[in-house]
Amino acid sequence: MLRIDQLTKRFGRQYALDQVSATLEAGQAVSLIGPNGSGKTTLIKCVLGLVRPDSGTLSLRGEDLRLGWEYRRHIGYMPQTGRFPDHMRVGQLLDMLREVRRSTCDRLDEDLIGAFQIARFAHKPMRTLSGGMRQKVSASIAFLFDPAVLILDEPTAGLDPPAAEILKEKVLAEKAKGKLILMTSHLLSDLEELTTEVMYLHEGQLRLFLPVGQLKSETGESTLQRAVARIMRDSLNAAAA
Repeated sequence: MLRIDQLTKRFGRQYALDQVSATLEAGQAVSLIGPNGSGKTTLIKCVLGLVRPDSGTLSLRGEDLRLGWEYRRHIGYMPQTGRFPDHMRVGQLLDMLREVRRSTCDRLDEDLIGAFQIARFAHKPMRTLSGGMRQKVSASIAFLFDPAVLILDEPTAGLDPPAAEILKEKVLAEKAKGKLILMTSHLLSDLEELTTEVMYLHEGQLRLFLPVGQLKSETGESTLQRAVARIMRDSLNAAAA
């Protein structure tokens, strides 16, 4: 579904991505992990078309992402920190997005708008919202246009426990429909029940891409958090040796 082939990006002399190759399939929920500066954000921005790689290719459903922007309608993106026009009310923002996308979207998915009770604060300007309320709006927008691919950057950050559970249940439901989910988080315990594969970047290189069960077996750990901590520790020790 999403094919990454020899993707390379440098900033000056520093490689943010160094010949990264992987194939992510429909129905997978992939946790993209790695230390700070490992290339996670650059990879996501390349997929979104916000950063142009120096070499290599990206394709979605066989469509080369360098050849147009139309593919973006198939991607829902929830950034770590949502940026919205401060003066707009929540309801105005949602109405504007519905109108802009009306001609390119066959179905609206407003499950999270209802589950998060967005209507209760739809009259409020975006600048007045708390961090958790902004996250609810951001998540609702990511799912709104029923995309085939969902990219969720620190999705549970700032959400209270009930809201985080609502979002996780939604992710599981969309994965069951055959959608591709790509997630990043420093709180891997939040992603334990969601993740099917782990994609680990270190210094811009893809060090492993494994199913969760295989990763736990190879590390001898019983939880995703501990398994990832072990591979990160081993990678850092190897780099320092």
